Amino acid sequence: MMDDKNKVVEDKRRHPRTAVEDRALISAEGSVIGCVVRNVSVEGAAIDVVSAAAVPRRFRLIMSDSSVKDCNTVWINQNRIGVSFE
Repeated sequence: MMDDKNKVVEDKRRHPRTAVEDRALISAEGSVIGCVVRNVSVEGAAIDVVSAAAVPRRFRLIMSDSSVKDCNTVWINQNRIGVSFE
């Protein structure tokens, strides 16, 4: 994989991710926040939120197909959050 400066960047994912654009909900500590899932694999996902600061480190992701994933935040880049599934 190449980054913006044409340097080779190692992709550390063990499983390929599938690009999606699915609305979902983040549920934690009695609060619910809307988000959009941008890509997903068996191990994790990338999601977009309005404010990453409002999302706790651990939460439940309720997907559009009604599946529920317990998540841990792995990285944050502006309003995109990378999560791993428990």
